[in-house]
Amino acid sequence: MTDRFDVAGKVVCVTGASSGIGRALADAFATEGAKVVGVARRENALAAWRDAAPGDAAYLAADLGDPAAMEGIAAEISKPFGAPDVLITAAGLNPRQHADEQTLEAWEATLNINLSAPFFLAKALVPAMKAKGWGRIINFASLQTGRAFPNGIAYGSTKGGVGQLTRAMAEAWSKDGITANAIGPGFFPTELTAAVFGDAERAARNAAQTCIGRNGTMEDLVGPALFLASDASAYVTGQVLYVDGGFTAK
Repeated sequence: MTDRFDVAGKVVCVTGASSGIGRALADAFATEGAKVVGVARRENALAAWRDAAPGDAAYLAADLGDPAAMEGIAAEISKPFGAPDVLITAAGLNPRQHADEQTLEAWEATLNINLSAPFFLAKALVPAMKAKGWGRIINFASLQTGRAFPNGIAYGSTKGGVGQLTRAMAEAWSKDGITANAIGPGFFPTELTAAVFGDAERAARNAAQTCIGRNGTMEDLVGPALFLASDASAYVTGQVLYVDGGFTAK
């Protein structure tokens, strides 16, 4: 029987691969036999990831904060293994500024990384997916895609946008064999959530708000990502899959 979850041999690009969720997924896909290209700003961290990767891996150190650079970045991403079959946009920025103190600089930087980069990078990679008649785009939404959190006006606005971006991508490209979906993680220990997990009481309070009764581990994201990146999800597009232990169900 064919394994519809198989991603072996697929070329997978993961942004934000130098740490956190991006690195965990880059490792997971390499373990499953995919050829993974990790993209992030920090070359030393990317090189360390590549050297320790459990399979075929390459990296590109690039600044995703400039939407005008995406065509060139896409061309570089495609050099090691060919054009990606799967794009996972896990890079993110959260300035955690209250609305009263929100700066234009931080607002624009957050918009560029969280919303503009996923679209313009996907736009640059989609022609090759269209030529194959197959592609997968996995964006990263957030609990803030549908809820307002303190000090989250810039981050939440972009993540609300990611939800609609994902639906619009699906409308534009699904007829060409390219599905577009998003994962909305609950609370996972990453650089972006260090302030949350650094406060044991707050972390415990978040865990208690889930149906399962705990915060997430990186392993909890692997199965959903493999599903959305494989043939198993061929009729799933334009969706935000919350991987949050039931946080949004309560």
